[in-house]
Amino acid sequence: MTRPSEITRERIMKSAERLFAERGYDGTSIRAIVTKARVNQAAINYHFDGKDGLYREVLREAFRTLTAQQLEHADEMKALSREAALTAFIRRQLHPLLARDESSRHMRIFNWETVRPTTVFRKLLSEEAAPFMGLAVELVRRFQPEADERTSMAAAVWLLGQCSVFLRNREQLAEPPMGLVLDEAAVDWLADTISRWAAGGLGRRA
Repeated sequence: MTRPSEITRERIMKSAERLFAERGYDGTSIRAIVTKARVNQAAINYHFDGKDGLYREVLREAFRTLTAQQLEHADEMKALSREAALTAFIRRQLHPLLARDESSRHMRIFNWETVRPTTVFRKLLSEEAAPFMGLAVELVRRFQPEADERTSMAAAVWLLGQCSVFLRNREQLAEPPMGLVLDEAAVDWLADTISRWAAGGLGRRA
């Protein structure tokens, strides 16, 4: 049975997630969160130790949700050829293009961090990103086995960037002049296309 305190915590999280997605960290006040969640400020302090703690939990949930599928398929990728593993990785990276509601809000929160980075976000990445980045580095090393650690990490960041540019600009890309149709077939095409380009780039001598 769910306890009342757990229900309150979840209500605060969902309300804060929506507001941070709409307004960013700086544009979201504790008062706005309190009003939307229908709680008092003491509840936020109790569950999250203030606004920074709440934002950190929202970011952690968003990051884990967006990377969980990749990590769940890590062992499967090892059994695939490097090209097939690359395509599968990119397709999972682009999957939020098909998502609505929660995944869209997560992407908008990360978009805010692109233009107005926070200390909370930087600290969270230092704590949470290692398993996911390790998976990306392992993948690019299959194309560049002789590359040193710095080059492998740079290649992994570059690979992620090939997907994130579409995720960050999803709403704009759906409009003219590009008019990207965000359906399953379009995302499959985009994943296959980016994979071919990325394989060509990663396949070059480091």
